[in-house]
Amino acid sequence: MAEAETNTIINDKDDQETVPKIITFLSSLLQRVAESNDHCRLFQSQKISVFHGLTRPTISIKSYLERIFKYANCSPSCFVVAYVYLDRFVQMQPSLPINSYNVHRLLITSVLVSAKFMDDMYYNNAYYAKVGGISTVEMNLLEVDFLFGLGFQLNVAPTTFHTYCTFLQREMCMQIQSPLQQLLPQPSFNIGRPLKIHCCFNEDESSHHHQLAV
Repeated sequence: MAEAETNTIINDKDDQETVPKIITFLSSLLQRVAESNDHCRLFQSQKISVFHGLTRPTISIKSYLERIFKYANCSPSCFVVAYVYLDRFVQMQPSLPINSYNVHRLLITSVLVSAKFMDDMYYNNAYYAKVGGISTVEMNLLEVDFLFGLGFQLNVAPTTFHTYCTFLQREMCMQIQSPLQQLLPQPSFNIGRPLKIHCCFNEDESSHHHQLAV
């Protein structure tokens, strides 16, 4: 069952028959998290990092992810692993919540690192910089900062991979039912409350307690 859900997330395409559903679901999730943390910025200060832009990028998160998928030619699984990396990064850097000012740079960096770790063949940093709309120097800096932020914890166990796929599967169900105002109950995911950042998954493979920090 878990394997079937994973294949659905990774291999199924949207109506355009060109982009895997993982792109749609991940962008939707990150959009809500970023908007929530944008709101939180009005009431509490957030640390500025190398991932922050001076202004919000005009390109949407979904369009940006689609652009990365189109030109990076990395496997769809890389986007799931990038999602894992983003979650780990935010857990280890709680003063750097994902918001509209840093989400794009975090995305291009997490996909770059994921592709290098997951795929046998991948483009270099200069190419990813062009895809992401930044300079090669900045791309190199972002990669190093991201790796140190992760503590170089790049390995993703199969069970952890499936757990994150399961959460994205629930995201798909939420998207399907949301027009009817029938959001599925989530363990800790309450869209009415400010989302602090991330899904905290216990990396101990004997226990997969799913908790979305709020």
